[in-house]
Amino acid sequence: MKTPIPPAAEQVAREFERAGKRVWLVGGWVRDALLNRSHTDLDLATDATPQESSEILHKWAGKIWTTGIEFGTVGAQRKGVQVEVTTFRTEVYSEDSRNPTVNFAHDLETDLSRRDFTINAMAISLPDVTIVDPFGGMNDLAARRLRTPLAPEVSFADDPLRMLRALRFVSSLEFEIDPLALEAIRTMRSRLAIVSKERIREEFSKLMLGPGVSKALWLASETDLAEEFLPELPSLKLEQDPIHRHKDVFTHTLVVLENVIAAEQEADLALRLGALLHDIGKPKTRRIGPSGVSFHHHEVVGADMAEMRLKELRYPSALVAEVRELVYLHLRFHTYRLGWTDRAVRRYVRDAGALLGKLNTLVRADCTTRNVNKARQLSERMDELQARIRELAGKEELGRLRPALDGRQIMNHLDMAPGPLVGDALDFLMEVRLDEGEIEEEEAFRRLDEWWKTRS
Repeated sequence: MKTPIPPAAEQVAREFERAGKRVWLVGGWVRDALLNRSHTDLDLATDATPQESSEILHKWAGKIWTTGIEFGTVGAQRKGVQVEVTTFRTEVYSEDSRNPTVNFAHDLETDLSRRDFTINAMAISLPDVTIVDPFGGMNDLAARRLRTPLAPEVSFADDPLRMLRALRFVSSLEFEIDPLALEAIRTMRSRLAIVSKERIREEFSKLMLGPGVSKALWLASETDLAEEFLPELPSLKLEQDPIHRHKDVFTHTLVVLENVIAAEQEADLALRLGALLHDIGKPKTRRIGPSGVSFHHHEVVGADMAEMRLKELRYPSALVAEVRELVYLHLRFHTYRLGWTDRAVRRYVRDAGALLGKLNTLVRADCTTRNVNKARQLSERMDELQARIRELAGKEELGRLRPALDGRQIMNHLDMAPGPLVGDALDFLMEVRLDEGEIEEEEAFRRLDEWWKTRS
């Protein structure tokens, strides 16, 4: 291990030692230190009671918090560094409860035995810095293997979220799941139903942001665990064209996701979720006719489905709205096969808004054809569209498309009270803006008068 022990951990250890107690560094910091990865969280396990930990930490830190003291955890902060100290414990979920039963343990090994995986069931004793590894976590790190300290059935019963966390580590660490643990996920997947949506969302988000997300999602489908939190995913395993045996939508989706990951500068959750869900509406809209298979309006159906699923997982409304728009707009580009008028370009930019860059990335990623000519043509069309956007942006404020007049000007000019008619007038002027580009204010008032005569 090349990573030095953080000074804050050493200081806390000495305070506990003076009080006749001991602490061990545990969890993700130990795992990542052995992998030579950075990890900011400092989690310590101790033989002290929660009350004793609180008193000891008071001497070290200027600020402590005890919101988790009933579960044995006391937090402290000093000079911007946060530390959490937890009394040896075990957590077990009952058959129908979303809240764990916490019992305090008497020794470190029992505490470590109830952790999720062996790679997280190691500790470093402080201040002497000795590695404690009762369950072979170091060997599993070397083998890049996810294995539970106890039988996987016991571990997953203790906390069913660990089944999804295993897939998260497949994505973030690109490890393999031990066959016994994989089989336990298949047989115990329905237990995930007792876990809160918020906890599932957090694990799923971490899974989506990892480099190995496609492998993790493939395992989620293969083990049927996806049925418990994203049932639309395995539904994508249908052939786009059963006659010619074109690739199924599920495989296509994973390829699109990989394309997005290759193109993005940094991991973007909304964009990756948009890639994952962009064809979510295809199973519901699939029709087979004389000319083959079709998925008419799957982007419209899919946008609603994506919104429903993400709300179910308690995602923030702003992120839900972003993903919904990406799904809804991902086919818009393909309506411009015959070239782009200025009006079409303005509409594309207006409708995409702040999502324009992400939408273009998704559109490019959505090209998974093996036909070199088709792929080249799509790429050239997107190049052309982006060139047209730059060209118009040089002449107009495309990033701030708005009518030539605002609501106040309209009401003053037409002696109109606030109401739906003002919105209609704004919509009319926006159509003029999209059709013709920028017009002078005097011309806008003239057009408004003409429109108002037709309305009168």
